[in-house]
Amino acid sequence: MKIATFNVNGINGRLSVLLDWLVQAKPDVVCLQELKAPDERFPITALRAAGYGAVWHGQKSWNGVAILARGTDPIETGRGLPGDESDTHSRYIEAAVGGILIASLYAPNGNPSPGPKFDYKLKWFDRLKTHAAERLAHDIPIVLAGDYNIIPTERDVYKPERWQDDALFRPEVRLAFQELVGQGWTDAMRALHPDAQIYTFWDYLRNAWGRNAGLRLDHLLLSPAIAGQLTAAGVDREVRGWERASDHAPAWIELSI
Repeated sequence: MKIATFNVNGINGRLSVLLDWLVQAKPDVVCLQELKAPDERFPITALRAAGYGAVWHGQKSWNGVAILARGTDPIETGRGLPGDESDTHSRYIEAAVGGILIASLYAPNGNPSPGPKFDYKLKWFDRLKTHAAERLAHDIPIVLAGDYNIIPTERDVYKPERWQDDALFRPEVRLAFQELVGQGWTDAMRALHPDAQIYTFWDYLRNAWGRNAGLRLDHLLLSPAIAGQLTAAGVDREVRGWERASDHAPAWIELSI
């Protein structure tokens, strides 16, 4: 089974990129982030024509997450991250596909930091850790995939010294990510490529793509019940160079299921 995560940065504006990539990569499951579309504008007709069922949690102009499944409809098990009923951001959706519980998440950016947006990011991540621990206690196959908006280590960014005060790289968020992984999750990309230079995001500014000035922001975490079935992981980085591309490239894993 091939599972991917892809921040599309506007699903309707970049629908042709997504559809072309689906034909090329043929993932079985895709977690999408930053739909930037309300529920009624999610392009389900085009996706069904491409062979994918979907569940989605949209929001006008901002945020938005979805899960696609090839040849079937995901069975939704939750939408919205528990722990704060006042939080109306569409940043989390969860579904069962092929016996695996899969979450698509879009964590807050948090900039500028310090400030209210950074505080929200830390609180949101605390809620994610609580929810992840509860799910982990069931000892079932789980994949937490998405744009975490966190650069975990210095090897995950082209020039660490330039990002020290950024909300993506501050010590507080890196520690939060370490604490999440420390619950027992496996960072799939690093499990198979511990020392490789791997980026999933290149800014539109300052020719970041041309200079390969990238960041690793998109992660797939595996529960112990499924981590042993990981066989491959990678990034379809060439998609970032396509016309009208997102500033993210799809990251993916393959499981022996």
